[in-house]
Amino acid sequence: MPELPDLSLYVTAIRARCVGHRLDRIRLASPFLLRTVDPPLYAFDGRTLEDVSLLGKRLVFAFNDDHYLVLHLMIAGRLHWKPAGAKVPGKVGLAAFDFEPGTLLLTEAGSKRRASLHAARGREALEAMDPGGIDVLGADRDTFARVLTSERHTLKRALTDPRLFSGIGNAYSDEILHAAQLSPMRQTHQLEDDEITRLHAAVQETLRAWMDRLQTRVGDAFPEKVTAFVEGMAAHGRYGQPCPRCGTPIQRLVYAQNEANYCPTCQTGGRLLADRALSRLLREDWPKSLDELDEYKSSRRQ
Repeated sequence: MPELPDLSLYVTAIRARCVGHRLDRIRLASPFLLRTVDPPLYAFDGRTLEDVSLLGKRLVFAFNDDHYLVLHLMIAGRLHWKPAGAKVPGKVGLAAFDFEPGTLLLTEAGSKRRASLHAARGREALEAMDPGGIDVLGADRDTFARVLTSERHTLKRALTDPRLFSGIGNAYSDEILHAAQLSPMRQTHQLEDDEITRLHAAVQETLRAWMDRLQTRVGDAFPEKVTAFVEGMAAHGRYGQPCPRCGTPIQRLVYAQNEANYCPTCQTGGRLLADRALSRLLREDWPKSLDELDEYKSSRRQ
């Protein structure tokens, strides 16, 4: 799922191409995309795009007369900039937004249609879609600490909860926790003051660094290759590869439909985190450390 650094690329690219220009029409290829009926989509025909911004992980297109389109890309939704009037792709195409300078295409890979588009009239209707998470780049340390400890969660869950923090998902939470040298399963209410300070700094430094890095890579082009697995990440998507800080193989904790990637040496004091399924399967045989994991793997090969 695109997160704050990825979505900021879309915001920059769309602003440069579409703000100040008229939206001629919206071509809807999938009826499952649109989740609202008032105002109707034709109410946006001929309106001028005044700004593009973020509401959590949603892209907000602000038009004149307080009309808004709110787009949630979910996991596989992606945007593409094409010449005006470009055809909507048959299998993956969801919609086309025809602006004067060109067409913004929305696609979604896979068979499940999870991306969503909402139309809203007025600021009150727009604000009703806000999940409530704070702006992590603008939050000071004390505000961050108050929100972080407002509920008892693991750090991984807290950072990715859109009701608490805006724009952080599975990929960048791994990077943040690796930078802060904290376990993804550490409980929020157990953190010391210095650990909260370290985590707050890691959130801001990691997200800002990746925003700058990705923007440099894209330059003035439209971001066509938005992915959760980016070259240069320290932990996310690097299972089995050496930690860039200490060289220990990155480990992976799989749970529900998500996973956490972490360095046992840097983040968990050498302890391996066990997911529920494997813990129930192996019980007391579950390896607790890297040495035990190596022994377990060796025994399996014999």
